[in-house]
Amino acid sequence: MQRITIHDKDFELMMGETEILRAVDAVAARINSDLAGENPLFLAVLNGAFMFAADLMKRITIPCEISFVKLASYEGVTSTGKVREIIGINEDIAGRTVVIVEDIIDSGLTMKRMTETLGTRSPKAVKICSLFVKRASIEVPLNIDYAAIEIGNEFIVGYGLDYDQQGRNLRDLYVASPANKI
Repeated sequence: MQRITIHDKDFELMMGETEILRAVDAVAARINSDLAGENPLFLAVLNGAFMFAADLMKRITIPCEISFVKLASYEGVTSTGKVREIIGINEDIAGRTVVIVEDIIDSGLTMKRMTETLGTRSPKAVKICSLFVKRASIEVPLNIDYAAIEIGNEFIVGYGLDYDQQGRNLRDLYVASPANKI
Protein backbone atom coordinates (compact mmCIF):
# COMPACT_ATOMS: atom_id res chain seq x y z
CA MET A 1 0.00 0.00 0.00
CA GLN A 2 1.35 3.40 -0.91
CA ARG A 3 -1.09 5.35 1.25
CA ILE A 4 -3.10 4.50 4.37
CA THR A 5 -5.48 6.27 6.73
CA ILE A 6 -5.42 5.72 10.48
CA HIS A 7 -8.11 7.45 12.48
CA ASP A 8 -8.17 10.97 11.03
CA LYS A 9 -4.67 11.06 9.49
CA ASP A 10 -3.23 10.04 6.14
CA PHE A 11 0.16 8.35 5.90
CA GLU A 12 2.39 7.63 2.90
CA LEU A 13 4.81 4.76 2.41
CA MET A 14 8.27 5.74 3.64
CA MET A 15 10.16 2.44 3.70
CA GLY A 16 9.33 -1.13 2.82
CA GLU A 17 9.80 -4.17 5.02
CA THR A 18 12.73 -5.41 2.90
CA GLU A 19 14.70 -2.22 3.54
CA ILE A 20 13.89 -2.35 7.26
CA LEU A 21 15.05 -5.98 7.48
CA ARG A 22 18.33 -5.11 5.73
CA ALA A 23 18.98 -2.59 8.51
CA VAL A 24 18.06 -5.20 11.15
CA ASP A 25 20.52 -7.63 9.51
CA ALA A 26 23.31 -5.04 9.68
CA VAL A 27 22.66 -4.23 13.36
CA ALA A 28 22.49 -7.92 14.29
CA ALA A 29 25.81 -8.59 12.54
CA ARG A 30 27.47 -5.77 14.53
CA ILE A 31 26.03 -7.04 17.82
CA ASN A 32 27.10 -10.62 17.05
CA SER A 33 30.64 -9.38 16.40
CA ASP A 34 30.87 -6.87 19.27
CA LEU A 35 29.39 -9.16 21.93
CA ALA A 36 30.93 -12.47 20.85
CA GLY A 37 31.86 -14.50 23.90
CA GLU A 38 29.27 -12.80 26.10
CA ASN A 39 25.76 -13.78 27.11
CA PRO A 40 23.96 -10.42 26.87
CA LEU A 41 20.49 -9.73 28.14
CA PHE A 42 18.39 -8.06 25.48
CA LEU A 43 15.80 -5.85 27.14
CA ALA A 44 13.03 -4.96 24.68
CA VAL A 45 10.90 -1.92 25.38
CA LEU A 46 7.20 -2.58 24.87
CA ASN A 47 4.94 -1.94 23.07
CA GLY A 48 6.71 -0.50 20.08
CA ALA A 49 9.88 -2.60 19.95
CA PHE A 50 8.16 -6.00 19.87
CA MET A 51 8.43 -6.41 16.09
CA PHE A 52 12.02 -5.14 15.91
CA ALA A 53 13.02 -7.30 18.89
CA ALA A 54 11.52 -10.43 17.29
CA ASP A 55 13.30 -9.88 13.97
CA LEU A 56 16.55 -8.89 15.69
CA MET A 57 16.56 -11.97 17.94
CA LYS A 58 16.13 -14.26 14.91
CA ARG A 59 19.44 -12.88 13.64
CA ILE A 60 21.45 -12.99 16.89
CA THR A 61 23.76 -15.99 16.78
CA ILE A 62 25.56 -15.59 20.12
CA PRO A 63 24.22 -16.99 23.40
CA CYS A 64 21.75 -14.48 24.85
CA GLU A 65 18.56 -13.93 26.81
CA ILE A 66 15.63 -11.59 26.29
CA SER A 67 13.26 -9.86 28.67
CA PHE A 68 10.78 -7.03 28.37
CA VAL A 69 10.08 -3.73 30.06
CA LYS A 70 7.31 -1.27 29.43
CA LEU A 71 7.93 2.45 29.80
CA ALA A 72 5.58 5.18 28.72
CA SER A 73 6.12 8.82 27.89
CA TYR A 74 3.56 9.36 25.13
CA GLU A 75 -0.10 10.31 25.27
CA GLY A 76 -1.67 10.07 21.83
CA VAL A 77 0.99 11.41 19.49
CA THR A 78 3.08 13.69 21.68
CA SER A 79 5.64 12.97 24.36
CA THR A 80 4.63 14.13 27.83
CA GLY A 81 8.29 14.47 28.80
CA LYS A 82 7.58 12.35 31.89
CA VAL A 83 8.50 8.69 31.80
CA ARG A 84 6.47 6.25 33.88
CA GLU A 85 7.80 2.75 34.46
CA ILE A 86 4.90 0.35 34.00
CA ILE A 87 6.49 -3.11 33.96
CA GLY A 88 9.97 -3.56 35.41
CA ILE A 89 12.57 -6.28 35.03
CA ASN A 90 13.18 -9.13 37.46
CA GLU A 91 16.50 -10.42 36.10
CA ASP A 92 19.74 -9.95 38.00
CA ILE A 93 21.88 -7.87 35.64
CA ALA A 94 24.92 -7.41 37.90
CA GLY A 95 28.07 -8.00 35.85
CA ARG A 96 26.12 -8.55 32.62
CA THR A 97 25.94 -6.64 29.37
CA VAL A 98 22.42 -5.36 28.80
CA VAL A 99 21.27 -4.33 25.32
CA ILE A 100 18.19 -2.12 25.40
CA VAL A 101 16.11 -2.76 22.27
CA GLU A 102 13.96 0.25 21.39
CA ASP A 103 11.74 1.04 18.41
CA ILE A 104 12.52 4.74 18.16
CA ILE A 105 14.56 7.34 20.00
CA ASP A 106 12.97 10.76 19.76
CA SER A 107 13.70 13.07 22.71
CA GLY A 108 15.98 10.50 24.37
CA LEU A 109 14.21 10.94 27.73
CA THR A 110 13.01 7.32 27.85
CA MET A 111 16.52 5.99 27.19
CA LYS A 112 18.09 8.36 29.70
CA ARG A 113 15.67 7.19 32.41
CA MET A 114 16.17 3.56 31.49
CA THR A 115 19.98 3.69 31.45
CA GLU A 116 19.98 5.51 34.80
CA THR A 117 17.66 2.90 36.32
CA LEU A 118 19.69 -0.01 34.95
CA GLY A 119 22.95 1.60 36.07
CA THR A 120 21.89 1.26 39.70
CA ARG A 121 21.90 -2.55 39.28
CA SER A 122 25.65 -2.86 38.56
CA PRO A 123 25.63 -4.12 34.96
CA LYS A 124 28.92 -4.71 33.14
CA ALA A 125 27.66 -2.44 30.35
CA VAL A 126 24.41 -0.97 29.07
CA LYS A 127 24.14 -0.64 25.30
CA ILE A 128 21.35 1.03 23.34
CA CYS A 129 20.00 -0.50 20.14
CA SER A 130 17.25 1.41 18.33
CA LEU A 131 15.60 0.70 15.02
CA PHE A 132 14.86 4.37 14.32
CA VAL A 133 16.72 7.41 15.66
CA LYS A 134 15.71 11.06 15.30
CA ARG A 135 19.14 12.61 16.05
CA ALA A 136 17.91 16.19 15.64
CA SER A 137 15.21 15.65 18.30
CA ILE A 138 17.42 14.20 21.04
CA GLU A 139 17.35 16.52 24.07
CA VAL A 140 19.80 14.73 26.39
CA PRO A 141 23.32 13.33 26.04
CA LEU A 142 22.95 9.76 24.87
CA ASN A 143 25.33 7.14 23.51
CA ILE A 144 23.40 5.06 20.97
CA ASP A 145 25.54 2.01 20.27
CA TYR A 146 23.39 0.51 17.52
CA ALA A 147 21.24 2.83 15.39
CA ALA A 148 19.70 0.90 12.52
CA ILE A 149 18.01 3.75 10.64
CA GLU A 150 18.29 7.50 11.15
CA ILE A 151 15.28 9.58 10.19
CA GLY A 152 14.22 13.22 10.37
CA ASN A 153 11.55 14.59 12.65
CA GLU A 154 8.70 12.87 10.82
CA PHE A 155 5.87 11.09 12.61
CA ILE A 156 5.97 7.45 11.55
CA VAL A 157 3.79 4.36 11.99
CA GLY A 158 4.14 0.70 11.16
CA TYR A 159 6.56 -2.08 12.03
CA GLY A 160 5.60 -1.81 15.70
CA LEU A 161 5.12 1.96 15.89
CA ASP A 162 1.63 3.34 16.35
CA TYR A 163 -0.63 6.32 15.96
CA ASP A 164 -2.96 6.30 18.95
CA GLN A 165 -2.54 2.49 19.31
CA GLN A 166 -3.21 1.73 15.62
CA GLY A 167 -0.82 0.69 12.85
CA ARG A 168 1.66 -1.39 14.86
CA ASN A 169 0.81 -4.45 12.74
CA LEU A 170 1.88 -2.90 9.43
CA ARG A 171 4.91 -4.57 7.83
CA ASP A 172 6.10 -1.37 6.17
CA LEU A 173 6.88 2.08 7.59
CA TYR A 174 4.61 5.03 6.84
CA VAL A 175 5.11 8.75 7.40
CA ALA A 176 2.37 11.29 8.16
CA SER A 177 1.35 13.11 5.00
CA PRO A 178 2.49 16.74 4.90
CA ALA A 179 -1.14 17.89 4.70
CA ASN A 180 -1.88 16.59 8.21
CA LYS A 181 1.06 17.45 10.39
CA ILE A 182 1.05 15.65 13.69
